[in-house]
Amino acid sequence: MMIISAASMSAQKDYDYRMEIGGGLGLTGYLGDFNGNITKDLKPMFTVVLRRNIDHYMALKLAASYGKLKGSSAETNTFYTEYADGKYNFNNSIADANLSYEYNFWPYGTGYDYRGAQRFTPFISGGIGVTYCDGLNNVFTANIPLGVGLKYKIGERLNAGLEWAMHFSLSDKLDGVRDPYGISSSGLFKNTDCYSSLLLTITYSFMPKCTTCNKE
Repeated sequence: MMIISAASMSAQKDYDYRMEIGGGLGLTGYLGDFNGNITKDLKPMFTVVLRRNIDHYMALKLAASYGKLKGSSAETNTFYTEYADGKYNFNNSIADANLSYEYNFWPYGTGYDYRGAQRFTPFISGGIGVTYCDGLNNVFTANIPLGVGLKYKIGERLNAGLEWAMHFSLSDKLDGVRDPYGISSSGLFKNTDCYSSLLLTITYSFMPKCTTCNKE
C-alpha cells in the first residue's frame, strides 16, 4: 500500500499543460533592395509569445514583436540612378504580429518525470501575420513567416526556445523605397522586402490538463 501511495503521488506531478506565455530577445535583419546579406546590419528585437499546445507534436503560437530595420544604398553593389549623387540610409522601426503553426519532430513536454520525457525537440513553423513599419513611409502589410527552431523544457512549467524565421512581406516599401530600379513589378512576392528574426524565448506553462478526465 505504501508503494502504491508513492506511485500515486508521483503521477500527480506528471502534468501536461495547454498554454504557455512568455517573452524573448533577439536580432532582426532586413533583406531587400539595399541589403542582400542575411547577417549584415542586425538590430535588436523583442517579442511576447502565447502558445496553445494542441498535443505533444503540434502547437499554435501567437507572437507580437518589435525591432529595427537598417540599411543603406552605400552597402550594395547595385547602381541606382536615383541615388547616384547621394546615399540613402534608413533605420526604421518595425512591429509585427504572427499566428504560426508549429510541428515538433519529437514529443515535447511529456510530463514532469524527465526519465521518460523529451526535453529537447526541433520544430518547424509556418503561418501568417501583419507588419507595420514606421519610417520615411509608414507601411502596413501582410507577411508569411517560415521558421525552424529548438525547444528545451527547463522544468515542470519553464520552457526555452530558440527560433530563426524569415518573414516574407507583401510590400516593397519596408525600406521606404519602392522599385528603386525604376522598373515596376507585380506578383505576390515579386521584388518585395523581407526580414529575418533570431529569437530566444522563455515561456511559463499554465492550464494543466485534467488527468482524471476521459477526454483529456
